[in-house]
Amino acid sequence: MSDTAKPPLQAAIVPVTAFQQNCSLIWCTKTMRGAFVDPGGDLPRLRQALEKTGVTLEKILVTHGHMDHCGQAGVLAKEMGVPIEGPHEADRFWIAGLAEAGARYGMEGEVFEPDRWLVDGDTVTVGEVTLNVIHCPGHTPGHVVFHSPECHFAIVGDVLFQGSIGRTDFPQGNHQDLIDSITKKLWPLGNDVTFVPGHGPTSTFGMERKTNAYVSDYALA
Repeated sequence: MSDTAKPPLQAAIVPVTAFQQNCSLIWCTKTMRGAFVDPGGDLPRLRQALEKTGVTLEKILVTHGHMDHCGQAGVLAKEMGVPIEGPHEADRFWIAGLAEAGARYGMEGEVFEPDRWLVDGDTVTVGEVTLNVIHCPGHTPGHVVFHSPECHFAIVGDVLFQGSIGRTDFPQGNHQDLIDSITKKLWPLGNDVTFVPGHGPTSTFGMERKTNAYVSDYALA
């Protein structure tokens, strides 16, 4: 395959922790520089993914402050000497409680301070690829989604899943906020957007608009 046929961004999903959380390694195919999105644990597996792909890690991106998504983000950032970007600062209280959450679930959790909190409308770069930041509260108040318009691709954390949506029974969760985040912020991005959820298989926004029991056009009609 010639370089011109390569997509600008590639992704590999590495499920981590007992919660089988989809940590994504995303990279710019031109520069082979990349980012881990939501490195919640199992760092040896993540290091292995870097070796296998030949990607140079330049940063860590975090969608929200839950243990399975960012419990080991601070550890990995220190080890690799890279910055952490995200989530939105409304999730600061979740990150502050990572050590206690880790103890509760028998996992290693370490509190960290992101190098950059993100807000709606920000952009983050991975190599020469730019991703848009969309603040999508509901599952947690500071949850963000990363979207590449160029690649019709998004990483949505625990906002939306194939056939389901994120839980809203956690502290500062809000069901209506979550529905609004999905229908007013994600659907307008287009039916052809393929997304990686925080758990389970990938899907497209178009498929979820047709079939999702919680947020399909039919369910919300």
